[in-house]
Amino acid sequence: MTQALLLDPVLENILDQARWAPSGDNTQPWRFEVVAPRHVVVHGFDTRSHCVYDLDGHPSQLSVGALLESLALAASSHGLCMEAHRRGGLPETLPKFDVRFADSPGMLPDPLAAFLPQRSVQRRRLSTRRLRASEKAALAASLPPGYGVQWFEGWRARLACARLLFDNAKLRLTMPEAHKVHRDVIEWGARFSSERIPEQALGIDPITGRLMRWVMHSWRRVDFFNTWLGGTIAPRLQMDLLPGLYCAAHFVLLADAPARQIDDYVAAGRAMQRFWLTATQLGVQLQPELTPLIFARYVRERQAFSRTEGMQELAQELALQCQGVLGAAVLERAVFFGRIGAGPAAQARSLRRPLQDLLVAPVDARMPA
Repeated sequence: MTQALLLDPVLENILDQARWAPSGDNTQPWRFEVVAPRHVVVHGFDTRSHCVYDLDGHPSQLSVGALLESLALAASSHGLCMEAHRRGGLPETLPKFDVRFADSPGMLPDPLAAFLPQRSVQRRRLSTRRLRASEKAALAASLPPGYGVQWFEGWRARLACARLLFDNAKLRLTMPEAHKVHRDVIEWGARFSSERIPEQALGIDPITGRLMRWVMHSWRRVDFFNTWLGGTIAPRLQMDLLPGLYCAAHFVLLADAPARQIDDYVAAGRAMQRFWLTATQLGVQLQPELTPLIFARYVRERQAFSRTEGMQELAQELALQCQGVLGAAVLERAVFFGRIGAGPAAQARSLRRPLQDLLVAPVDARMPA
């Protein structure tokens, strides 16, 4: 019999709900090893070996944190509390978490659990109406102790953030290392994708989509279009500048102390997931904007990310721009950056791998007889 047939029904439901946690480029950097009906080992991994946006593993660690929070939320629907502990002595590239569930008499389901499958990314334009005071209060209250939110509202603040994203996109779209990532994570012509990002969820028009698909087939084409035909302008306008202007606000989630280690980023991912699910509960949409924070951190920590001449220097300029927009104190403690606003839910989105594909056999079962 397969492991799926042996799953406890309650545990199966918890894992099935939690797998909807967000992850960069829909990588889903986790697998589940079922040890007992109330004990699961989460096998995490990062993509630093091939993804220029994850060279320190921190974005993947945020995603693993979001998964752990999702497990806790899903468990609450069954009257169970969750405890998760990271095993020591393992490389940060392959963390493992012992996750145990226990009966908690009188526990009420967390209302956010109902929104786990609904939460998604909306990359298209949103309403420019300001968030209501009640919405901002609910979002701030969703964060656990040790975290806060900084808002960037109004035309000037949105314009500054939009220009930062537009300029940052030039770095992303003119770097060979990023081209490899974009080429592999987009599922062209698709509305939904279980393992990648579907083209229709990118926020671009069909003509730009067809052109991008042809150009991105090879770096040679990308370089030619970027050099001679302004190839980055259309996608930067449609995916960065205009969405950056058309929203209620941009925001930064802040930790009381700067995140440094894996546990800091895992905890930040749990806070991020509660904030995002609360936005979904309120009926407002959200889009992550992490790359300015990522490259600013690379610059701050002197992390080489490209062999192409001029990329490191451009990143240094963008880091200064990011500091000017967000503020030095905010940038130091920032763990998540995004935009938010009222609007319809995305009609195209990333799905998830089936639970069966996310299960791994227990260690003992994988050892030869």
